[in-house]
Amino acid sequence: MSLKHAVLAALLEGEASGYELSKLFDVSFANFWASTPQQLYRELERLTQDELIAARTVQQERRPNKRMFTLTETGREELRSFAAEPVRRPAAMRDELLIKIQAMDDSDPAPAQALIEERMSWSEGKLARYERVRERLLAGRTEEEYLRDTERVGPYLTLLAGIDYERGNLRWCERVLAVLKQRTPLG
Repeated sequence: MSLKHAVLAALLEGEASGYELSKLFDVSFANFWASTPQQLYRELERLTQDELIAARTVQQERRPNKRMFTLTETGREELRSFAAEPVRRPAAMRDELLIKIQAMDDSDPAPAQALIEERMSWSEGKLARYERVRERLLAGRTEEEYLRDTERVGPYLTLLAGIDYERGNLRWCERVLAVLKQRTPLG
């Protein structure tokens, strides 16, 4: 998958500026697709050239003009085709922390513990952010009401994946800390 399809999917939410899309990626897409603002702006230019999205300039007083992007019908067709394709390969985990844990020095578990505690802090922060997004989406409705009545269920389902992912991270971190605590340092 490329950033192209992630941007097209983000624009299903409606017209957005590059800045708004960058913030959307930080909140809604970060749990499954990371992108820097620079990558995002380059992709917006490519998608505009390929006529998968349309751009219009909004004049602003006291601020630079901004470009607003919308999905074109060609972009919607591209996204429909992409969504109908089988997944080419299962997701693969690439995590620097796991390499560090694999290589940790059993004579001193303190550095590994510090790394795990840091990961826990990140996961707790992301989980809290995802829960705030969930509450905003539900807007006082039950999950059943939301899922029955919402126009697009995909953003909620991907948010649930992010919530489950961070909860899994926290469970793993707790287990690693318990194991490290029980071990007697070697050496």
